[in-house]
Amino acid sequence: MATPPPFLDSNNPNPLTMASSRLPDDTVFYSIYPDNTTFQDSLQSLHLQILNSVSPFVSSYIWQHEPFTLSISFHPFPHLQGHLRFGDNLNDEWFTVFLLVQISLSFPSLSIQVNDSDGEFLLIEAAYHLPRWLNPENSQNRAFIRRGKLHIIPKSALPNPTLTESLKFLIENEQASVAPDSVQSVIQSRIAGYPEKAKLNTHTVRVRAPVTVVQVLKHAPSLISLAVEGFYDRDLDSMKHAAKMERFLKGGKEEVEMVTVAVKMSRAMYAQLMQQRFQAPKCYPMPPKKGDLEAELGMKIACGFEMMYQEKKKEGEEGKGSGWKMYKESLEKSGYFKGLIPGSKEYSKLMEKAEEYYRNSSLFSKTRELLNVPVRQIDEILSLPYSADDFRNEDIPPSDDDSWLYGGEDELNSVLQDRQKEMELYELKHKKMSKEHQDTGASSRSKGKDFDLSELVKTMQGFIHKMSSYEGAEVPLDRVPKEVELDEESFMKDMESVINYQGDENVTGGVDGDEGSSDMDFDESEDGSEMSDHEDGEDSFMHSYSDVMNDELKNTTLKKSFVHANEQSSNKNEGTSNATEDMDEEFSPVDVDVNLVKNLLDSFSCQQGLPGPASNLLGLMGVKLPKDDSKGK
Repeated sequence: MATPPPFLDSNNPNPLTMASSRLPDDTVFYSIYPDNTTFQDSLQSLHLQILNSVSPFVSSYIWQHEPFTLSISFHPFPHLQGHLRFGDNLNDEWFTVFLLVQISLSFPSLSIQVNDSDGEFLLIEAAYHLPRWLNPENSQNRAFIRRGKLHIIPKSALPNPTLTESLKFLIENEQASVAPDSVQSVIQSRIAGYPEKAKLNTHTVRVRAPVTVVQVLKHAPSLISLAVEGFYDRDLDSMKHAAKMERFLKGGKEEVEMVTVAVKMSRAMYAQLMQQRFQAPKCYPMPPKKGDLEAELGMKIACGFEMMYQEKKKEGEEGKGSGWKMYKESLEKSGYFKGLIPGSKEYSKLMEKAEEYYRNSSLFSKTRELLNVPVRQIDEILSLPYSADDFRNEDIPPSDDDSWLYGGEDELNSVLQDRQKEMELYELKHKKMSKEHQDTGASSRSKGKDFDLSELVKTMQGFIHKMSSYEGAEVPLDRVPKEVELDEESFMKDMESVINYQGDENVTGGVDGDEGSSDMDFDESEDGSEMSDHEDGEDSFMHSYSDVMNDELKNTTLKKSFVHANEQSSNKNEGTSNATEDMDEEFSPVDVDVNLVKNLLDSFSCQQGLPGPASNLLGLMGVKLPKDDSKGK
């Protein structure tokens, strides 16, 4: 067995595992969980039953890259799973959703999970109709298809559900998880029309191609997807194979026989062939007449077959392909090559060691087997007896109308208009809710005449104590969310430095009983108890530190920026100026509640009815201040 690269140890992930688990971004993943998975035989039987049930829908369907498949998996527990790369053809993804919904209807005791590289794309599709608590961070293990409907596990039942907990909840509380009708209608509208819609997605076109290509398409029509992919994703190396056409033009262009045939493909494939200009290789027999669409399409398909065949044959012999590319990328990201220049002596040694380890891995054998499948299939088909006469007397239908290829702007505009209407309805609904809330607030306050400022203080204190989390300021569930430009972390720090709460909900800003104390003194521990005797040294230091700080602040204008506890009494007793001066000397404590209300009202007044930080913050807390009518008078 080959020695693994030195960085591979128990503390580092194996790049082989990472490479084998990585799939292209345009891939849809699905898992089918039966309610009872006790017996393996029953799971195998279910596997066959499901494939038989979807067979009528997929038998004549041309997939963009790969067909709908299922396999048995035992991790984390027995179930069926599969994945399908849809590429540029989104119809493949929604056709897959249709198949999964049909499976859930045919087999009621199944729960089906489906997602793609974007995540829970069913929830994304119905984003304007989802419950407000649902977001990408808490959507894992919540969305399932069951009995033909989308189910969403409620947050109130399972705040952070595991897969096992969600499946158990679906079995025991199925009706409690059914998504709202508005969500169901969005998903149903996307899969409406299938399987007939799947047939409309196919395009039949007449092409003139070498008899070898026609023979392969006759026995394996699904290989057209690989041929188009080989043509569309070609590079300089693969184009060298097209320049020779060694497999599909063995005898050269003088001896090759050309045949006209009708080829069925998806609309996406047809668009990929049509949109790219490609010069025919010198070895390929093109008619002298230019503009022959049938010959041009046949040439592109033939070249695509040649490039695909030779590339997969080469990669199969080397056992490389996409698996090796991802494995190599993993090595580079892990620092295996130590920043060495490719082609250098040390780099080549490390590369040889990595290749040796890869060739002795299970991924190598799996890659070879997978890449060799279409190569073996083509070789077996072309080994059968055939001739051009087998295709000459066939009745070939005309090509389908391809006006859809040039009229996509209307379809796109229609989709955009539907989205615009959906968004407008969403905004209208929430504006209505906001207006109802505002009207209720205005009527309850009688145009502001009976507005109680003490309620503002209580609301702010509740906001500080109850509605903050690691994510910042949270909006109440019964409020309409609005965009608020607020630095929550900075705001919370500033507010907590001013509001001296005692750890309970009823917070007061009263003056301490000790003479000369202030809000800036640090003579208490975090739990409010007095410092113990063994901390006398530290207590003495803190008192000295506070005294020095107060002396410094007395010479500044800081104290004038706050309303102090003694100011109201001093206003009533102007003759007691000496007492006031004494209190100033001690930097009398701040009246927190009065300052809070004063600063908020001043800020709100300065906005002059326009949006601003004060109104946004008060709106988050559900408080609507009356309009300041004193301005301008």
